Amino acid sequence: MGNKKQAVIIGAGPAGLTAAFELLSRSSEYEVVVLEAGDCIGGISRTVNYKGNRMDIGGHRFFSKSDRVMEWWMSMMPVEQGAAHAHIHYHGKTREIDGVEADPEKVEAVMLVRNRLSRIYFLGKFFAYPVTLSMQTIRNLGVVRMLNILFSYAYIRLFPKKPEVTLEDFIINRFGKALYLTFFKDYTEKVWGFKCNQISKDWGAQRVKGLSVSKTIAHAVKQIFQKQGPNAIGQKGTETSLIEKFLYPKLGPGQMWELVAQRVQEMGGQILLNHPVVQLNGNEKQITEVVAANNGLEKVVFAADLVFSTMPVKDLFEAFSFEVDSKVHAIATALPYRDFITVGLLCKSLKIGDREQKTGVGIKDNWIYIQERNVKLGRLQVFNNWSPYLVADPSTTWLGLEYFCNVGDELWSLSDPDFMAMAMDELQAIGIIDKEEVLDSTIIRMEKTYPAYTGSYSEFPAVMQYLNQVGNLFPIGRNGMHKYNNSDHSMLTAMTAVDNILTGIHSKDNLWEINTEEEYHEAKSE
Repeated sequence: MGNKKQAVIIGAGPAGLTAAFELLSRSSEYEVVVLEAGDCIGGISRTVNYKGNRMDIGGHRFFSKSDRVMEWWMSMMPVEQGAAHAHIHYHGKTREIDGVEADPEKVEAVMLVRNRLSRIYFLGKFFAYPVTLSMQTIRNLGVVRMLNILFSYAYIRLFPKKPEVTLEDFIINRFGKALYLTFFKDYTEKVWGFKCNQISKDWGAQRVKGLSVSKTIAHAVKQIFQKQGPNAIGQKGTETSLIEKFLYPKLGPGQMWELVAQRVQEMGGQILLNHPVVQLNGNEKQITEVVAANNGLEKVVFAADLVFSTMPVKDLFEAFSFEVDSKVHAIATALPYRDFITVGLLCKSLKIGDREQKTGVGIKDNWIYIQERNVKLGRLQVFNNWSPYLVADPSTTWLGLEYFCNVGDELWSLSDPDFMAMAMDELQAIGIIDKEEVLDSTIIRMEKTYPAYTGSYSEFPAVMQYLNQVGNLFPIGRNGMHKYNNSDHSMLTAMTAVDNILTGIHSKDNLWEINTEEEYHEAKSE
């Protein structure tokens, strides 16, 4: 180790790897070791390869309002250059895509510019997401239901609910009760497993932000008069839910983080997989050692001058070897999480499709939000439309069926074969596939995917205050801060933590402020 200080980073996801890269590339003072509990790079942002078909767990659009993050991504993986329409060859087959001619066995580490389309599937029909006031929406809902939504929206604009305490209050205030009951309530409760009036309004403040009916309409009008080129990605002034294009690594998000990990190692950083952190030694002012279990067995001790933690806050407090205030410990260890299961289905074709879409899989959606109330399925990914390189055979359709659950509940406890059979039954029941068209299937389970804003979360400020006093401990990322951050927010927390360390800023307030305002933080240098 020599005269260098040692930074221990817990977790090899976007936040952890960003912290490692930033620290190593900007300072020669530190040696870096990254401890990853699992057997792969990227956390939830990894790419799973199943027989040549790649799965993006949860779906990751590479888009940010932060120039710093956008430039960081593109410095790692430049945007693919070439004609808007070129040919790509897969196993002797040819098709037209946005990109350049390439050998699938020698895929470049570049970003594709992808069209974004997410829709709602409800009543056996497609609705725009976010819901728009269009003839298609009126036809799908019917005149009576549509008028009820409009009157409800007009009423809430005149008589808003105040004060806002719960997520239900937050959404009704912005969209009206009828629209909330039609499109928000059931889906949100399916995702979180709680009633909307039991979830903090903080979730809406982060995920819905400034989106409103008026902004959706204004965006639609703007698009009529302001057309961008086929590869334009500059949408800084656009609400995140309204973006129309995004960047995407050819082989999925894991390709980005595997590349970052490689660069970290080239700069001298260590990345140790299968090293779950089991103990942090020191006191409430300073962490001195981080203890990991090599493959869950032999304990390995790492001296720590700096600690970046992306591990769930609940697990972090359980790993502290020193005495923690009993009230704060109780709040932290009771924090709730939502777990996640993805079923991959390889199909010959789909039963649904858009009349104007005659090629490919028949639909252009990246994601489809399943609003149907008679199934547990929450979201459906069409991996073909994220990147054609995710699919081994372009004549097939590669789907990701997303379920939200809790470890130990009825869904989680189903065996893998039973779960996959249920998923196929549900997708057939709502008219999207014919089970006879399914060629293969697989299942991926992810624990603590979403930090939840229920239960002891209402007392989370006490946990924040406690973590702030541990001088060399920097909580970053989604689970590290118990904040439902996107990848760019998680990266910004890592970047800002390194900024603070290298410029001598001791306060951590600017970490917690990221992704809390209407327009989340840009780089401080801008």
